[in-house]
Amino acid sequence: MIRIAITAISWLLFSVASVYTFKVPALDGSTIDFSKFKGKKILIVNTASECGYTPQYSDLQKLYDSYKTKLVIVGFPANNFGGQEPGSNTEIKEFCKKNYGVTFPMSEKVSVKGDDIHPLFKWLTSKSENGVMDAEIKWNFTKFLLDEKGQLIAVFPSKVNPTSEEITKYLN
Repeated sequence: MIRIAITAISWLLFSVASVYTFKVPALDGSTIDFSKFKGKKILIVNTASECGYTPQYSDLQKLYDSYKTKLVIVGFPANNFGGQEPGSNTEIKEFCKKNYGVTFPMSEKVSVKGDDIHPLFKWLTSKSENGVMDAEIKWNFTKFLLDEKGQLIAVFPSKVNPTSEEITKYLN
């Protein structure tokens, strides 16, 4: 009986990977290594350049500038909703810099839903993966907030502005 309990606990610990195990290619050609964000909150956002929520890039940048000592924002361009991120990685990088002055880390374009979902987004949206909660990405600019230990603490839908109190209350 003890062996079964230990096996069950081992399986649970093994199946709940940490966000710190993820490394993703960045738009600038470097690698975004989530283990380097230990001790900071992390806001992960699926983005798109041709969405009604695209102006949120400005507020994401403001949030990043205001809280950069204790928060890192990582944008993930995705073309899963309405074909609103059709550009190449180079085009996305230029668009974000030119139009919104984005300096926070941006990954290469990924899929955030479906059969080809990126492993990080599978982890973020599945309680069996993250150990905390299930979440659904319904549109571009869904935001996932993780605490300083890499635990998922909140998910915000597209309509929640990055600088709103709904998010900043976790940062103050």
